[in-house]
Amino acid sequence: MRNLNQYVRSHIHHFANPNARHGPWPERLSTVISADSIGAAAREIKSWPGYGPTPLRSLDTLASELDIATLWYKDEAQRFALGSFKALGGAYAVLCLLMRETSMSAAEISTHKARDQVADITVVTATDGNHGRAVAWGAQRFGCRARIYIHAEVSAYREQAMAELGAEVVRVDGNYDESVRQAARDARDNNWFVVSDTSWPGYTEVPAQVMAGYTVMVGELFNQWPDGQLPTHVFVQGGVGGLAAAVIAAMWIHYGSDRPIFIVVEPADADCLLQSATAGDLVKVDITRETIMAGLSCGEVSPIAWSIIELGADHFLSITDDNVTRAMGDLATKHFSDEAIVGGESAVAGLCGLIQVATDKDLAAAIDLNPTSRVLVLGTEGATDPDIYRQATGVDP
Repeated sequence: MRNLNQYVRSHIHHFANPNARHGPWPERLSTVISADSIGAAAREIKSWPGYGPTPLRSLDTLASELDIATLWYKDEAQRFALGSFKALGGAYAVLCLLMRETSMSAAEISTHKARDQVADITVVTATDGNHGRAVAWGAQRFGCRARIYIHAEVSAYREQAMAELGAEVVRVDGNYDESVRQAARDARDNNWFVVSDTSWPGYTEVPAQVMAGYTVMVGELFNQWPDGQLPTHVFVQGGVGGLAAAVIAAMWIHYGSDRPIFIVVEPADADCLLQSATAGDLVKVDITRETIMAGLSCGEVSPIAWSIIELGADHFLSITDDNVTRAMGDLATKHFSDEAIVGGESAVAGLCGLIQVATDKDLAAAIDLNPTSRVLVLGTEGATDPDIYRQATGVDP
């Protein structure tokens, strides 16, 4: 228990969702994500050069210390060399948009047979880093232009990474939510196309395609559980809700009434999902302090993601930043397993939430975490900014 004794027993807020359902997948939610949209995304993305399933790693040492049966970590650090699961959603949504606007097939766009038509199209998005990088990569791959909006706290390295993919990067004063609004305004004024991972009234098709792309990661998991075992608990990051909704939907559709217990984890400074669940309606959080978990620093919930989360998330947790760098370092230095794992700031949110729950008897009982539990956490990113990673862990990525 040496390592876990170093973890701060910091403030954690828990809310058990009274609206959670455990029956069959509600068919009305198939207007957002369906078996058909999941299948279409998988067929397309798996055909891309460089595609390969990312590894599912066993954190057996930590599982023993937490007194749970199994702990798996889905490691997205090498996804398409972009270092994040976001590559699945942003690039796929760019392709879907280009298909719609040119009436060309995916194969025709991928082989640049529609080059002249595609070259005149500009896609825009707001980002904390990873989604914008995925959109820039998709635009470069498929031949259109990209304009990416970042807020004041996005690191210079992440800005440069998007620029190196050919995107025009625009820095906006304020937080992530202000960059979302600026991107939408400029797109409207210039006849550009927004490729956002969050939705708003009248804008749902593209965010749904982003989420469908994310489900490719979940589909890989179905073939990766040892001995066909599935998790009893899934700790999934919050943000605007797109990832959580995609994970919940894909597993609920696949497993039906046998779906796992889903726990959504957010930073305490950006817990819009937990606050919305508590209020029973969408709540906007004014972010006054940026969390180290940069990819989760979002104050407004995506409404289409919420339609799934409000029924599929069993529990909500908000955590402080206190243990983030410690968890990153323990992954890197083999304290949680026999292999070194590169996990970025946002990648360890679920892991930090799990550690705090498992070491608190009341919280563990509240989510039915016990010695028979099989837990999945999602390592959503690697060292997407090597300097930040190095400062956090003291280890070169």
